[in-house]
Amino acid sequence: MKADKVTIHTLQDKKARGEKIAMLTAYDASFARLLDESHIDVLLVGDSVGMVVQGHDTTLPVTLDEMVYHSRAVARASRRAHVVADMPFMSYQASLDEAVTNAGRLIKEGGAGAVKIEGGARCAELVSRLASVGIPVMGHIGLTPQSFHQMGGFRVQGRDREAAEKLFDDARALEEAGAYSLVLEGIPREIAADITSQLSIPTIGIGAGPACDGQVLVIHDLLGMNDTFSPKFVRRYEHLATRIRTAVEEYASDVRAGSFPAPRESFSLRGGGENGPTPARVTAIADVGGCSAPAGGGSPGHEPAAPAKPTSR
Repeated sequence: MKADKVTIHTLQDKKARGEKIAMLTAYDASFARLLDESHIDVLLVGDSVGMVVQGHDTTLPVTLDEMVYHSRAVARASRRAHVVADMPFMSYQASLDEAVTNAGRLIKEGGAGAVKIEGGARCAELVSRLASVGIPVMGHIGLTPQSFHQMGGFRVQGRDREAAEKLFDDARALEEAGAYSLVLEGIPREIAADITSQLSIPTIGIGAGPACDGQVLVIHDLLGMNDTFSPKFVRRYEHLATRIRTAVEEYASDVRAGSFPAPRESFSLRGGGENGPTPARVTAIADVGGCSAPAGGGSPGHEPAAPAKPTSR
């Protein structure tokens, strides 16, 4: 392991020193490599892949096999960042034994360094069980997308006193069970600040204000790749949707006009000039080493062998 590899202990040390943690989602090797080279601390292989990449309205349809696939691609390209894989809907709710097996797949087959589980105190026993077998767990409370139907949509959580107290109870329960960090999503910044100050483990915020120990965004949101989606908590650092459309429209125009590919983007025969040689019979090139046999039989490019003469004794 490289000395600068980010681990769960690195994140704990960052909290102790007051250093902020930068976390982003990644779903493939190309993005993972770029984010890793940009010194992002944590790469989250989120089940948000269902909405961002697959085109679903929620994260619910994402399967464990799909998460293993995407996690493996991200882990393969990451050299420095800590890789966390989401456990998708119904991969951990049915039973503890099944949950441990499924989490193990994300570590063993997916190459992740930890798993993330949505839910508060009700998940404490599972967190404890996973920690006991050496699987680090990142918790996730507040707005939990897998509970979309139960919550009645994507709504900010913890705005009244009772709901806020439940968030505190959930956070403490997950820490005591052995979670090494905690995502706080879609909660008032004052509540997130209090939780962060009371926990010894790092908190990662998304729509939870600036006081969390770190922040996470979906990479496609940060880059502005979907200009029809603009939640309050997202800051766009690029507007790639516009730039991508412009580039693709220019490409299509060049193809239709016949200006792409140009000579510099084409190959030519050896010895040819910029436009290549123009032999009188280009088809002769294809005839050399052809596969069709001559009419009289025998090997391609050779005359048929003469019949053998009888041997006299």
